[in-house]
Amino acid sequence: MTEVPRAVWRGAIGFGLVSIPVRLWAAATPKDVRFHQFDRGSGRRVHYRRVTGEHPDPGEPFDGAPEGDWDPPAPGPEPSAGGMSAGRSEPAQGPPDRSEAVPGYEEREVPYEDVVKGYEVAEGRYVMVTPEELAALRPERSRTIEIQDFVSLDDIDPVYFDRSYLVSPQRGAGAEKPYGLLLRAMQRSRRVGIGTFVLSSKAHLAAIRPREDVLVLETLFFADEVRSVSEIGYAALPVEPAPRELDVAMKLIDLLATEWDPSRYRDAFREEVLGLIESKAAGAGLVRVEGSSTPPSAGVADLMAALQASVENVRKRTSAGPRTRRRRSS
Repeated sequence: MTEVPRAVWRGAIGFGLVSIPVRLWAAATPKDVRFHQFDRGSGRRVHYRRVTGEHPDPGEPFDGAPEGDWDPPAPGPEPSAGGMSAGRSEPAQGPPDRSEAVPGYEEREVPYEDVVKGYEVAEGRYVMVTPEELAALRPERSRTIEIQDFVSLDDIDPVYFDRSYLVSPQRGAGAEKPYGLLLRAMQRSRRVGIGTFVLSSKAHLAAIRPREDVLVLETLFFADEVRSVSEIGYAALPVEPAPRELDVAMKLIDLLATEWDPSRYRDAFREEVLGLIESKAAGAGLVRVEGSSTPPSAGVADLMAALQASVENVRKRTSAGPRTRRRRSS
């Protein structure tokens, strides 16, 4: 069943003193195969409930907790409601259940309105925040995305990109002409607009860029959200290759160079899962579709030999049919 797209935001783009009424649409739709959970024996649906855990240990207060007995939420993310994706079938794991070892423990289902959020500030210590406190701090919905700066798209590391949205002019609002002006001006300048706005109660940094005959808005991670190389402990500088090794590596890149065509790549696992579901729905039972994966090659100790072998393998694969090649820019 094809889902009818809906605009996720309606407002305007501020371009100097020009205001362009626009709408945002999700530019991509993830196609993960979603599953619900069932009891193997009875076939009944499995649902998650909000229940209390064991009582906190005496002498370990929880900052901001209301008066009376308080059970801290279990650390770790809650499993998403509605099912699971192919390849993500394991529920989120919390701490081991020690309720049987706690005298007087009684599991109690918690109404949604009684649930508050707890932020772990130290091991076993939480600061509790109520929905009302969060609502008071939540930013107001943006009506305008004010372009503050124009930068070169080449200057933005792809690691900053989060989600993509198509930007369309609002019909009947006189937005078509200023929309077209901004689109063509950005194409000619080869720059993208940077601004901030609020979407789904969250502040976002955004880059507005031209794509063919439409504007695209990319939400960006903020600088403090992007992990630096120093955080992973990779301090050593890359070892410089020998000139001959670099020449052969460049030859391999040239042989594999082609025009970007996203339709050439597919999610084979998702297609096999859907095929399995279709076959079982038709009563054919469990069917495994054999993939065409290439067996792993034996390890080659010599880097130069590995590069030479790679070049020969690519030449053999491409000799049957020509590839659309791109010339290497000088």
